[in-house]
Amino acid sequence: MIKAIAEMSLQELAAYVATHLKSHQIPVVLVGGSCVSIYSDNKYQTKDLDFVERYHNKRSLLKTALHEIGFAEHNRYFVHPEAHYFLEFPLGPLAIGDSPVRELNEVITETGVVTLLTPQDCICDRLSAYYHWHDQQSLQQAVWVALAHPFDIEYVRAWSEREGMLHKFEVFLGKLSI
Repeated sequence: MIKAIAEMSLQELAAYVATHLKSHQIPVVLVGGSCVSIYSDNKYQTKDLDFVERYHNKRSLLKTALHEIGFAEHNRYFVHPEAHYFLEFPLGPLAIGDSPVRELNEVITETGVVTLLTPQDCICDRLSAYYHWHDQQSLQQAVWVALAHPFDIEYVRAWSEREGMLHKFEVFLGKLSI
């Protein structure tokens, strides 16, 4: 290991875990608030790394692979005594609202490679929480990512229309022009 787990940033730990799991034929994609942290230069702080498995595996395989690098299952999470973050594995499929994810991004660090949502799908993911659960914090997270990364506004508009949420998309647009 290049770096002690206690010294790893969120991105480095995500890459370390993802690389280790991939070596066990368990490819995962980082989603949720941890993507926002990466894409917003930590404007949003989270304590968990949410990974969705690309393919369904038995929980016992995941548990065994994570145990090898010091993570133990505690309730529905995996914790490490030295890590600043815990791991969660929400059930797939990998989708944003009702739309499947078609493109992914990779970030290379000194601790490995992590596959994650693109900034554009990260925006849609956060907007989904705002659209369906009225989560204002998720709206703010979508704005932070949108202001920090280029994205296709027409893609987000079309996705919002498929979700039946064009009226809330307009709120998002208004926040971008502030």
